[in-house]
Amino acid sequence: MPLEISKPRRRSLSLTSLIDVIFLLLLFFMLTSTFSRFGEVELSGAARGQGAAQDAPLFLSVDEDTLRLNGDGIGLDRLADAIEGRDAARLLVSLAGDVQSQRLVDVLAVLRGIDGLTVTVLQ
Repeated sequence: MPLEISKPRRRSLSLTSLIDVIFLLLLFFMLTSTFSRFGEVELSGAARGQGAAQDAPLFLSVDEDTLRLNGDGIGLDRLADAIEGRDAARLLVSLAGDVQSQRLVDVLAVLRGIDGLTVTVLQ
């Protein structure tokens, strides 16, 4: 009796498991994503002047460890009160070479709370 060699049967490809995997991946990425907005800090560069200013601007020098408002040392916690006490409309911010971006963001966050103040960051 001759041996019959049977060919392996080809199973049809089921797409059900593939669709399940895709939906699980979609669900995972939707649940792990955050759609919240991060805080924004507005920056404006210095522009050409239009003549003499009515009020002299304040000058803030930002170093890694110290802040100087018109040459006087000041702490970050007292910065807003010192600027509001001088009734200035413009503030020029100068950065030392070793200032990290987080330090600048901290200073700008304090300055943003002062109404009527225009802040210009010098290069």
